Amino acid sequence: MESTRVDRWLWAVRLTKTRNDAADACRGGHVRVNDRPAKPSATVVPGDEVRARVGTTTRVVEVVRVIQKRVGAAEAVACFIDRTPKPPPEALVPVARRERGAGRPTKRERRVLDRFREQGS
Repeated sequence: MESTRVDRWLWAVRLTKTRNDAADACRGGHVRVNDRPAKPSATVVPGDEVRARVGTTTRVVEVVRVIQKRVGAAEAVACFIDRTPKPPPEALVPVARRERGAGRPTKRERRVLDRFREQGS
């Protein structure tokens, strides 16, 4: 059966920038294989579900093919199926912005801003 270490696989399919980053994520509890916390030496096989927190997002991927060496981005995408849920839509409320360097708002501008914020609530 074909298998590899989870830290090596995360690096090879380009979910993390370096293998050391992948190992640190595993040690920090940010990587789960089949809903179990994974150490860097945990093995992955085709069909496993890997959850890895990368930056601020949690990526959920299914292992399709096991690779041990880093490959091009086009080949790396073929090694997993991305099952990451779509992020919730952000509120489409316009944000009041001032031009950079415009200084503090005047008393009149402050009243307009306060009225604008009250309407949004």
